[in-house]
Amino acid sequence: MATRAADGTNLPPSNDIVATWNFLESGIDVMMTRLTEGMSYERYMQLYTAAYNYCISSGMGGTSGMATGAHLVGGELYMRVANYFLQHLQGIYTRLAPLSGEELLRAYSAEWERYTNGANFVHRMLIYLNRHWVKHEREEGRTDIHTVYTLALVQWMKHIFVPIQRGHALMDAVLYQIEKQRHGELVPTALLKCVLDSCVSLGIDDVDAVRLNLDVYLREFQQAFLAATASFYKAESAEFLAHNSMTDYMKKAELRLEEEENRVEMYMHSSTRAPLMEVCRAELVSAHQDLFWQEFKTLLENDMTEDLARMYTLLSQLPGDLDPLRVQFEAHVKASGLDSVSRDMEENSDVIEPTTYVHALLRVYHDSVRIITKSFDSEAGFFASLDKACRVYMNRNQATGVSASRSPELLAKFIDALLKKHSRGGDEESSLDESLDAAMIVFKYIEDRDYFQKFYAKFLSRRLVSFASASTDAEESMIARLKEACGFEYTSKIQRMFTEAGLSKELNDRFQESGMLQNKELSFYSFVLTSGVWPLQAPQTDFLVPAELQSTYDEFTRFYHKQHTHRQLAWLWHLSTNELHTNYLSRKYIFTTSTYQTAVLLLFNSETVLTFDEIAAATRLDKSTLHAALVPLVKLKVLHLLDDSYSLNMDFKAKKVRINLHIPVRAEQKVESAEVARTVHEDRKVLLQATIVRIMKARKTYKHNLLLNEVILQLQSRFHPKVPDIKKAIDTLIEKEYLQRVEGEKDTYSYVA
Repeated sequence: MATRAADGTNLPPSNDIVATWNFLESGIDVMMTRLTEGMSYERYMQLYTAAYNYCISSGMGGTSGMATGAHLVGGELYMRVANYFLQHLQGIYTRLAPLSGEELLRAYSAEWERYTNGANFVHRMLIYLNRHWVKHEREEGRTDIHTVYTLALVQWMKHIFVPIQRGHALMDAVLYQIEKQRHGELVPTALLKCVLDSCVSLGIDDVDAVRLNLDVYLREFQQAFLAATASFYKAESAEFLAHNSMTDYMKKAELRLEEEENRVEMYMHSSTRAPLMEVCRAELVSAHQDLFWQEFKTLLENDMTEDLARMYTLLSQLPGDLDPLRVQFEAHVKASGLDSVSRDMEENSDVIEPTTYVHALLRVYHDSVRIITKSFDSEAGFFASLDKACRVYMNRNQATGVSASRSPELLAKFIDALLKKHSRGGDEESSLDESLDAAMIVFKYIEDRDYFQKFYAKFLSRRLVSFASASTDAEESMIARLKEACGFEYTSKIQRMFTEAGLSKELNDRFQESGMLQNKELSFYSFVLTSGVWPLQAPQTDFLVPAELQSTYDEFTRFYHKQHTHRQLAWLWHLSTNELHTNYLSRKYIFTTSTYQTAVLLLFNSETVLTFDEIAAATRLDKSTLHAALVPLVKLKVLHLLDDSYSLNMDFKAKKVRINLHIPVRAEQKVESAEVARTVHEDRKVLLQATIVRIMKARKTYKHNLLLNEVILQLQSRFHPKVPDIKKAIDTLIEKEYLQRVEGEKDTYSYVA
């Protein structure tokens, strides 16, 4: 029995498949072949209703035998739709078969667009068939049954794609267009995208039709495309390198990689990007990595940062290809650092100024950081190479020779100059902070930090006792930096020096208030320092206090013993400074002198000429100390030296009123360095033994190699202990019965409680 649509149109009987199909076929034909003509909503709803009525009819669905129940009719309709697609595709194949090249691509794309758009409309019109009958059949295991749109794709794959691609005509046409594009020609990228998208769509999973299946795309296109790409770039790179420089080649390679990235974006599936770029990098970069590595040194030496950045970008995309560059970079920084120090050494001399030395080290460091930041994307591996190189050239170079103490000493002197009064000219406080930060960069790489600690403490003590420190805030800021780098223990004694300097001020205030100072014309200030805290040693020479100073010396000694009955004072005359006002010249001058120099000059209040031996007898100074005191006086022409006699220069003239005569000679500095080296050596022995005992006390028993490693690990922040020194310390502790060897295990020690 026929039904009537809402607009009065007669619909086919719901249980008559022939009438229903005749009614539907004309509409399907419009959708598949003349979709651009359009279809009214009323007509579409008639078709939809006719299909719906048939699918819910109580009939058995025709004679195909595919209906599975009274309420699931649709098998006959499904077969007729499939047959329609088959006949429709036969006509398309007839039109496509004779074509090739770009003509085939255009026709294929047009037919594909028309076919899939029409099939999509048919699919929606038969939605009830998809939701019920098709769904039920697939649930019953019929994987050869698909929704209408998927059916259309399956039919296209079988009757269009496979026959045309049997001779690779379609993909050959695609690959030819890609090669043309690589040669700079314009190609129809929209057509390529349409064809390749069809390959993706035609990958249908029999179990889950919704799941993405790239089998067709990979098999028919990507495999051949990657092979063609490898062949193309292998030939092109060899040809280009034969006629162009390496730097030009890197630009070419960079451009090619960018083009391939864009190519994927334009018309390929995104999954192609990774394997495509892998192939391109293999042919453009990996195949020529030796040339890249050879060129790297030239680029570094000529500071070609843009080309270095380009090389880094190319090689960083390949595993392991940066390792040879990091090794070369380390060697370059090391060589540059050594050369920088050598160039700044005084000609025909082994002397270098601390400021010059530190600046020579930092010049290479900052230049290397600039390259890493600008060219290597601040990559951690290159910073690690920089660290390795800095630990070499900042510790062992032409200025240091084989001495482990030289670099720490020069750094300590550099900081000492920064923190002294009037050492920076017109520099602002911010500039001082920057300089201290720069000094900490060098400190970071100093291996023997215990040497630096000794020198720093010695120089700090002199700044404090001579009132030469530029700023308490700056001193504390530097100590804070050291504490952050090495911990509280490293700076504890240095911090106590500041505390005692403050206590000395209070002591001097009490002395002035006590009334015991009789000579009011003499300005007197003393530092009373704890011997275990301050890195100062008592003088090795006798000294007779000048009569002009004797009363004040006695008065303060009595005052201090009254305050602290059981303490002993040891006067450090070699560290004391004085100011002498001249009265024998037409112009008045103020001489800054050591106490030894003061004793010498005061002798000329009563004598005109004195021999060396007479001065020595009057002051009781030994020869080397007296010679060191006299050299600056003669050099600055305060005294005249004739044969072995010294006389006061009555015609002395100088541009400045205040003149510093307390200038240490180089021999004194070398002796001082040797003393520090001896002190550090003894301290290391004690520290090694203490560290071993501490470890063994916690471990009880320990293997030899494990003990060595742990000792090195615990002490490396202060210095790098040598294995022979650790072994000597172990032997010493065995002799002292702190440790013993475990019987039967020659490489194991046990702690003796």
